[in-house]
Amino acid sequence: MNRIIAIRTALLGAFALALSACGINSVPEKEEVVNARWADVQSAYQRRADLVPNLVSTVRAAAGSEEAILTQVIEARAQATSTTINTGDLGDAEKFRQFEQAQGNLGSALSRLMVVVERYPELQSQQRFADLMVALEGTENRIDNSRTRYNEAVRVYNTAIRTFPETIGANIIHGAEPKETFQADAAAQTAPTVDFGDMDPGASGN
Repeated sequence: MNRIIAIRTALLGAFALALSACGINSVPEKEEVVNARWADVQSAYQRRADLVPNLVSTVRAAAGSEEAILTQVIEARAQATSTTINTGDLGDAEKFRQFEQAQGNLGSALSRLMVVVERYPELQSQQRFADLMVALEGTENRIDNSRTRYNEAVRVYNTAIRTFPETIGANIIHGAEPKETFQADAAAQTAPTVDFGDMDPGASGN
């Protein structure tokens, strides 16, 4: 009797191991990592969007004549915050690209704004503006890091659902589909350049 129980236990263990190897558990686990990394991406972009109103207000107070570029930043922020994508749509190439483009447009608008404010040393010498620039630079770094971690999680997930034996559970049981990744776009994704030397009141010539 004990021998029969031992054999059954061994068979059940082997069956469970086989299921695990076929992606029954590992594929959902990898997908949860992708979802967690996506949440990090959204948080980083939201942090940038939250900085924009204070940045625009500060620049407008010292450089009100630059209303055109300020309007562009405001409109780009509105587009970026209204273009959302949930974890269920991470495999939708069109929705993903729309999200990426909207965020890239805001990044580009901020870059153009940074070029404009270089003409206003009195603005650069303000502590409030300097603090916002430090926060913005840190946020751009967070965005870059979160995008990199997300892409890596997607690479692991996409590889798993396409390779044997995990592809068995991924396709037959879970109906898993590949996720989209961020693509490098130097024109749209370049972080604003900040020259902190220009923010020194003593260096402004005032």
